[in-house]
Amino acid sequence: MNREDKVARSLKHNQQAFFTHPLSYVRAERGWTYQDLVDVLARRVGNMAARREKAWKWENWGVVPDIETQRALADELGVPHAVINALGWPAWLPTGNQLVVDLPWNVDTCLAALDQTAGAAVLDRRGFLTLSTGALVTVADRWTEHETPRLTAALRGGRIDPTLVECFEQRMPTIRRMQNALGGGSVRAMADAELRLVTDILLQSSYTQALGERLYNVAAELGLTAGWSSFDAGYHSAAERYFMAALRSSHAAGNRTIGANILKCMSLQLVDADRPEEALALARAARQGAADAPPRVVAMLTARQARAHAVLGQATECEQLLIAADAAMSRADDHLAPSWAQYFNQAEYCAQVAACYLLLRRHQATDDWLRQSLELQPAERRVDRATYLMWRAETVLSLGDVDHACSLVGEAVPSIATARSARNRRRLIDLHGRLRRHHQAPAFAALDEQVRTLIA
Repeated sequence: MNREDKVARSLKHNQQAFFTHPLSYVRAERGWTYQDLVDVLARRVGNMAARREKAWKWENWGVVPDIETQRALADELGVPHAVINALGWPAWLPTGNQLVVDLPWNVDTCLAALDQTAGAAVLDRRGFLTLSTGALVTVADRWTEHETPRLTAALRGGRIDPTLVECFEQRMPTIRRMQNALGGGSVRAMADAELRLVTDILLQSSYTQALGERLYNVAAELGLTAGWSSFDAGYHSAAERYFMAALRSSHAAGNRTIGANILKCMSLQLVDADRPEEALALARAARQGAADAPPRVVAMLTARQARAHAVLGQATECEQLLIAADAAMSRADDHLAPSWAQYFNQAEYCAQVAACYLLLRRHQATDDWLRQSLELQPAERRVDRATYLMWRAETVLSLGDVDHACSLVGEAVPSIATARSARNRRRLIDLHGRLRRHHQAPAFAALDEQVRTLIA
């Protein structure tokens, strides 16, 4: 089999693959097995042993190859050595088309972003971020600084009826409820299909300024939903693309509030990617950009910034923001808020406060807030409930109660088994590993039997 056939077969085989590391993407693109990769490098590095285990550890264990090996791989891939020094491992690896962030904030670039995202991002199975360090901070700064472009009536195709726009708007709460109940993996394709349809209407139809703003609002919400669903399912590169398109759509619609919500979600993705300083910058930009939002939204954004400080271990800043969030939340029921913000009810507020204390390792406070959250949590929010049960299990385990921790995990397992949430499955695996230290406890034996198939 020649190289071209091998690459074609590899790409076809990997159409449904999940690329968890930039190196896995590079290998799939070139049709390399782990052994192929080390063989290629061994030919360039004379004293290198061609053992496939090396490449496996680079991809799966976070082992960083030495600089000589990196330079040899860069030579094979046609990457200048200066890029290695500038970006570091593994950011310098070429992983296909990158998002372009240095573009004008106008309607044309918004439409281009939507057109290049809807339908394409749902097929993007890279489980890692592609934007370099600092790029999203630049995006957040420009979102804050640039004025909203004035929409003009579009002159393409047939004219849009207000009833059609209303139909899209009325479907959004249903999509959000499905996301809360089923997890991101079950909803992302549906959100993407809706986004593709709205994008085509924006590109091909004519509409008034008012209807155009409403359509861009819908596109922003759908992009956010598709982005969050992709993030929850582990498709981080796709989530980036959806979030960026959604942010531009919110800007085109002149809706700072939903734009701030998008930045808030992007901030949490950066936390998961272990980029806490950038996460804080985006959370701060979100809160500053929506300072005049309804109290419920202000409480939500303030709690998220507090959580970013907690990730960095900045307890004083976190506590100050939690006081501000509590003040805003106390006024939430007295003011109208966007429909998507109704999600941030008292149960969710308690959970976000608990998240801060969990990060600060204040276990008793964490347990108190999580108990309140779980008592108030609506039954239909199965994914969130499973998350908060896992958080509480981690907390009571830290407090020394192994039996209670096992009971809480067991309560979360049915939802984790049915919801396609990669983040909750990862939490289950991590927590099961911690509980394994107490393998002699009868409660762990029962739990181990319950989850064995699920975490295999």
